[in-house]
Amino acid sequence: MINIEEYFKKYYRFKKNPSLDTMKYFMNEYNNLHEKMNFIHIAGTNGKGSCSEIINNILIEQGYNVGKFISPHLIRYNERISVNKIDISDEELTEIIEELEPKIKKYTEENNINVTFFEITTIIALLYFYRKNVDFVILETGIGGLHDCTNIITKPLVSIIASIGYDHMNMLGNTLTEIAYQKAGIIKQNSDTVVFEQSTGVNNVFIEECNRKNNRIHIVLKNEIKNYKYDDKYQYFDYGDMHNIIINLKGEMQVQNASICIEATKILNNLGYKISQMAIRQGLKTVIHRGRMDTLSERPLIIYDGAHNESAIKNLQKIIEMYYSKLKRVYIISILKRKNYEKMLELLLQDNNAEFILTSGDNSESFASSEDLYNVAIKYNANKKIYVKTLEESLQDIMKNDTNTVNFIVGSFYTYGPVVNIIKNRKCKR
Repeated sequence: MINIEEYFKKYYRFKKNPSLDTMKYFMNEYNNLHEKMNFIHIAGTNGKGSCSEIINNILIEQGYNVGKFISPHLIRYNERISVNKIDISDEELTEIIEELEPKIKKYTEENNINVTFFEITTIIALLYFYRKNVDFVILETGIGGLHDCTNIITKPLVSIIASIGYDHMNMLGNTLTEIAYQKAGIIKQNSDTVVFEQSTGVNNVFIEECNRKNNRIHIVLKNEIKNYKYDDKYQYFDYGDMHNIIINLKGEMQVQNASICIEATKILNNLGYKISQMAIRQGLKTVIHRGRMDTLSERPLIIYDGAHNESAIKNLQKIIEMYYSKLKRVYIISILKRKNYEKMLELLLQDNNAEFILTSGDNSESFASSEDLYNVAIKYNANKKIYVKTLEESLQDIMKNDTNTVNFIVGSFYTYGPVVNIIKNRKCKR
């Protein structure tokens, strides 16, 4: 059997010249199977993962067979491709890879261009979902939307665009409207799009693109969410004709994501797909999003949040103020070097009653070094408790913290696997 992790390492990880040529070639090899499936296409800087999990949970509660394609994975590549919450197996991945290998070799030789990692994983996902005869495919973009290889699909049932913020500016643009334009690439002719209201400039990008493509835009307004409240376990709110909705995710941003998804279910109902209020309620009450405010240990209290850009850090700060302001706080921070880690650190260091442990993540070249992070951090406040340690040393230290301390692991999704393994080996109580 193929070693899945080693196999995918050979593929180029980043974008080449923007083009859907590779995707068109492989879909043509398979009689354009993507045109025969029902897609819910999701883009956004922050929130697309939460929307994917919410929609997935609701549709499964309704009894549908649902394929879900996400990125990144947290521990295993297989997590990117699942049907009804069951990840594709190594055996199934191996079978599809072996089938594709001669086609990939032929394409590479004839076109003198390499297939990227995200292209091959998207191709595998589409093949798998088609053969599993799923009712819906939840298709999450990688980066952007306009030139993303998931944009091979031309007839989504509904497109969802979550919150727009600053990330991947080297690829998507330096302003929110430029980034929004890239995300708006998933808006298709004669379809429906759901967004949450944002700045006038961002809203106008979506409105203009929908008008141009005869696409019906549904803008969820903040004042449509009523009677919001929360406790230690759930958040509660009203939206439309639904009252006392309960969601099992923390932070007001998740209520906005839930409202987007409720709006999307209305569109699906109008298209003839039955989604009951009971399924919506149960889907929201039981949804789990690993890596987002994810409690990895109760004693000591360790929470993982993959906040990896300015907007996500601001959302994290709001959640901390809501739930954890009375506890002592420790942050273990690892950030990819391609991110704007100076701005992220500036925001995190606004917490005046916290300790900060800076690490180099898994010590790969992808992460900013802990020394670079430290040199930035002390510019903002040299008097704070700021330390440099390895990831393992950091976790060993926080294992000793008392019950009056909350320990956050933030900055990237890419340390989730190592962190979980370290905690598991230390036998923390879940």
